[in-house]
Amino acid sequence: MAKHAGVSIATVSMTFRRPDRVKQSTRDLVLAAARALHYVPSASARGLADGRTGVLGLFSFDYLLSGEFDHPLPGAVEQPEAGLTGSVSFVREDPNEWCREFPLYVDEIQRGMELACRQLGYALMIGGPSRTAGTTMVTDIAGRVDGLAVFPQTLPTDALERIAGRIPVVAISEPPEDDRLSHVTIDNRGGMRAVTEHLIRDHGRRDLLFVGGLNPAEGRARFAGFRDALRAARLRVPRKPMVPATHGTPAGRAAVALPEQLPLPEAFVCATDDVALDVLDILAARGVRVPDQVAVTGFDGIVAGRVVRPALTTVRQPMVEMGRLVVDVLRERIADPARPPDFRQLPVQVVLRESCGCPPRT
Repeated sequence: MAKHAGVSIATVSMTFRRPDRVKQSTRDLVLAAARALHYVPSASARGLADGRTGVLGLFSFDYLLSGEFDHPLPGAVEQPEAGLTGSVSFVREDPNEWCREFPLYVDEIQRGMELACRQLGYALMIGGPSRTAGTTMVTDIAGRVDGLAVFPQTLPTDALERIAGRIPVVAISEPPEDDRLSHVTIDNRGGMRAVTEHLIRDHGRRDLLFVGGLNPAEGRARFAGFRDALRAARLRVPRKPMVPATHGTPAGRAAVALPEQLPLPEAFVCATDDVALDVLDILAARGVRVPDQVAVTGFDGIVAGRVVRPALTTVRQPMVEMGRLVVDVLRERIADPARPPDFRQLPVQVVLRESCGCPPRT
């Protein structure tokens, strides 16, 4: 192609790797030759030249795609497709059921990473835990990318730290005390304290029950914020949260279960929106009116909280912004490998809706 364009091989390489360092007229010659010869630059070759692949990795988990879907999903009914004789599609009887499964916060953060990668010229490689592959999948991904982002509890910390010795790694979570990774997170403790204070101050709720576990670390931060609010209001501060039992739904999602004889508090303060939505379902099945008899709040700001009735009061994470920030941190670490691990924390927003007793918005 260099001969076709009348330039050196080095100029061709520079045109595709660092176009800002090549004159516009020369770039035009090289690109015209590439079009004429149907030339596509090799990312692998560029990687050998400068040690970069132009690819970022995301190691995630997927609540929905955990099995094969060549059969109808639970809750679906057959419906003939308009204008297609003999064609059948499957639709949910309740459209809101789809929102319980997609999109979740992992999907929104992934979207933010995709947008940032597109803007900066990176490709994004996505993988996740596998029963058969174990940690081999993430090491395979790590060998093909310039930097890696991971969600909490997808891999052991020691495995991540080994990978971080080779490429930049950003964990999307609160770090444990001895962690040496970069992190992008949100104000979990402050957000949970704010929504708990709202229940106490604005709705007069005094008997509050925190529902959810303490793992990953963000769960511990949220429980700490709950306790901060109770302590400031001089209410009884529990030592432990209520960690509910779980069961698998037909769609493969883990749902929480509340004891039949559980004394009803004045408010359920849930560690996540997923837990809060399950609590709303349980209360509705038991004939408990929300918010008249008990308030319910969540944390995350997923789509399903807007469409359920009563709509869910929650703490919204800036999920797309988190994804963009993850890419920024990775890019900075790639440009400066000696840069120390980074910790970035974004603010959150309390979103007041009907489930806490606030009037519905028109």
